Amino acid sequence: MNICLLSFDIEDWFQVENLRDVISRTAWDRYELRVVENTQRLLEILERHDTKATFFVLGWIADRVPQLVKEIHRAGHEIASHGYEHELIYKQPPEVFREDIHRSKSLLEDLTGEAVLGYRAPSFSITEYAIDILMEEGFRYDSSLFPSVYHDRYGKILSISQNEAKSVVRLRAGFYEVLISTLSFWGWQAPWGGGGYFRVLPYNIFRWGVDKILRKQGCYLFYLHPWEIDPQQPRIRGIKWNYRLRHYVGLNTAKVKLERLLSDFHFLPIRDGLAKLGCLSLK
Repeated sequence: MNICLLSFDIEDWFQVENLRDVISRTAWDRYELRVVENTQRLLEILERHDTKATFFVLGWIADRVPQLVKEIHRAGHEIASHGYEHELIYKQPPEVFREDIHRSKSLLEDLTGEAVLGYRAPSFSITEYAIDILMEEGFRYDSSLFPSVYHDRYGKILSISQNEAKSVVRLRAGFYEVLISTLSFWGWQAPWGGGGYFRVLPYNIFRWGVDKILRKQGCYLFYLHPWEIDPQQPRIRGIKWNYRLRHYVGLNTAKVKLERLLSDFHFLPIRDGLAKLGCLSLK
């Protein structure tokens, strides 16, 4: 049984770490919110393909456009937490991290009337100390670990190798890590879960990699951000050339490639996939 999991990280274009050197956290309210329109475009795409997904919603966004969270939830998708402030976990003391996720989880649960089970760290910056705090705050799974060495911001979980191909790992009793998918090349794990890697690769090559992951692991996880289907977003100057490449490459083709991916594979929200694997009960 192959399981494909679909997720979106709901943040706006100016909140990404690649632009942090130019756009500070205190300046966010001065920039144009494009997340509502872009997320609605994602919802329309998913409806056309009769597909449900997990939406990791940033608390800052939920506070400003609560109707968007309700719209996602009414459409039958899973609402999960992306934290509140979009700060890298390993830059936060544990007590600040706890406050951040508690604020986000409470807000999302108030808006939907349902328990929030899942969490994804900003920029996949998961850290060992965060696991126990997530459990104590009522989360049932984390989906933040990118087991690859090919990025300077990704976090680590000591019990899971950064060079290991897995899909779902039981970290504690009743708590699971749902890993971002990677493709093994000669023992090294290449990022293959979505985002900029999806935008830069030709679709047929990306699809081949997804097929290979499914044959080997039986489970595949994909992620994308609303701003990644928005080629009209503002272009910010003054950022490093590699950050510019990471953020802007492939914006013109991402929507078409996403439509092809949804046509070629049947996706589920993470919550539903974990239930199929016997990790969660949805009753």
